[in-house]
Amino acid sequence: MSDDDGERLRRWRLVLGGERADGTGVALTGDDARMDGALERLYGAGDRDAGRSRPGRRGAGLGDSAPSVARWLGDIRAYFPSTVVQVMQRDAIERLDLTRLLMEPEMLEAVEPDVHLVGTLLALNRVMPDRARESARAVVRTVVADLERRLAQRTRSAVGGALDRSARVHRPRRPADVDWDRTIRANLRHYLPEHRTLVPERLVGYGRRRRAVERDVVLAIDQSGSMAASVVYASVFGAALASTPSLRTSLVVFDTAVADLTDRLHDPVEVLFGTRLGGGTDIDRAVAYCQGLVTRPNETIFVLVSDLYEGGNREAMLRRVAAMAASGVRVVVLLALSDEGAPAYDHDNAAALAALGVPAFACTPDAFPGLMAAAIEHRDLKEWSERSAGGR
Repeated sequence: MSDDDGERLRRWRLVLGGERADGTGVALTGDDARMDGALERLYGAGDRDAGRSRPGRRGAGLGDSAPSVARWLGDIRAYFPSTVVQVMQRDAIERLDLTRLLMEPEMLEAVEPDVHLVGTLLALNRVMPDRARESARAVVRTVVADLERRLAQRTRSAVGGALDRSARVHRPRRPADVDWDRTIRANLRHYLPEHRTLVPERLVGYGRRRRAVERDVVLAIDQSGSMAASVVYASVFGAALASTPSLRTSLVVFDTAVADLTDRLHDPVEVLFGTRLGGGTDIDRAVAYCQGLVTRPNETIFVLVSDLYEGGNREAMLRRVAAMAASGVRVVVLLALSDEGAPAYDHDNAAALAALGVPAFACTPDAFPGLMAAAIEHRDLKEWSERSAGGR
């Protein structure tokens, strides 16, 4: 047997799990055996959804104690890359019902922090014992700090650039108001080589002196259980937008009630611990509250992050959104703000909003800064979303 064949069989043995009928005939030793044991404890524990265990599997499980799970978490972090560890943690929570053990400090100190784990911890926040809450907060802060490093500066840069572009004067009245450098660059295609001259068909002026606040941004975040990742990302983006002096940012979270968390935007962790994941959804009530925050419709961007499963008054919700859009508010509906791909959402409500001229689409965190820049510049957001989706 060649080395390549042996490596291929070893990999198949790890995938198939060593059942008598796997056909590999490979025995594992050392780290391979320990890696296989970690996989077996999770994926060899039986198909809980179907109410039966797999034939020929040992079904060891992780044990019903935080120390046992903490040791297992340490093992998988030693043998697998962090992206795989995050998937295995998520599977363990779903397959083996480990949410109760996540309230143990010992286990929280062993986990690999990620957005999905933060969502689970936030859902448990109300029932979590005090001794575990600080450990949970440390996990959340680690994830938020990582997201801020990755996304916050990009958001501020994209928004700042959009505000600069939207402030430029395209019809300067006096020669002194013309930004000649930008005008020349904007008209290079009109250079006439035979005359060695450039014909400026479009003049670009210097930006107008900025007012203290140029745009109002209202973020309304659905905190039903399916929106957990979106809540995490929206909190980070809300804090980044709130730190931009030319924006006045409000952040509202809702289920069947509405909570205004704008005063916590200085710290996304505080925002997240002010949420209450799970429960019903009353979008109409949230939109009504956000309508009351709008004082300058033509300078306001309203971003509703929701899967649109309305538990309140659907017709009233659509009327309110239509009224906001008609008044000049830029209304954007994000069905998800996450990397999860195509989300589940209410297609009828999305279609009804589209008929009102309000785009409804999913957005990845990496694309959100570009979305806000497009909204600030009053670009066609439907066209932006299609182009953004085509580029992924």
